[in-house]
Amino acid sequence: MDLARLERIYDAYAKIYDRLFGRVFDGPRKAAVQWLDARPGERVLEVGVGTGIALPMYGPDPFVVGVDFSLGMLREAQTCISAHGVTNACILRMDAMRMAFPDSCFDALMAAYVVTAVPDCRQLMAEMVRVCKPGGRIVIVSHLHHRNRLIAFGQRLLSPITQHLGWRTDLSLEAVLAGTPLQVTRVTTVPPLGLWYLVECRNAKPA
Repeated sequence: MDLARLERIYDAYAKIYDRLFGRVFDGPRKAAVQWLDARPGERVLEVGVGTGIALPMYGPDPFVVGVDFSLGMLREAQTCISAHGVTNACILRMDAMRMAFPDSCFDALMAAYVVTAVPDCRQLMAEMVRVCKPGGRIVIVSHLHHRNRLIAFGQRLLSPITQHLGWRTDLSLEAVLAGTPLQVTRVTTVPPLGLWYLVECRNAKPA
């Protein structure tokens, strides 16, 4: 999956994304924001902010920066910000694998449905670790290999097909976190069908 092709796919999704996936993925998104537990005065980065559907969920306390590479998605996110009167958020066009932020500038990060939708998930994770403060929290919602081997086998078979739709289904949590200093503090499966994972990590990189 190359970045230009992914941008075309998600630009095409932008106007219908919330109608297609909003209700299906709404619960896990809310759970991710709750797990993140952003506190007053904290700076939160939402990686792959998409249509901005999660931005009103944070409440008024933290300042949230949302990044996405798709201009179509960002236009929808700006509409969401205006419609909900969100005053503590801003959105930026940015490649999440090469973010233009200084090191250790965010207290917490949330990435919903983005880890499997980038060309290089390890580069994405390295960037998330880089911009997150030591001891900071990172919460991920993603379609990952199921613990059931038969289901995981089916996911690997489907991955070449789903990549044409903008995401892959052949990644495991171990592969996503490999080589990072992230320590998993909580993990659970979430709907639909328990095929998605909600993962909370602590950034154990040195200060």
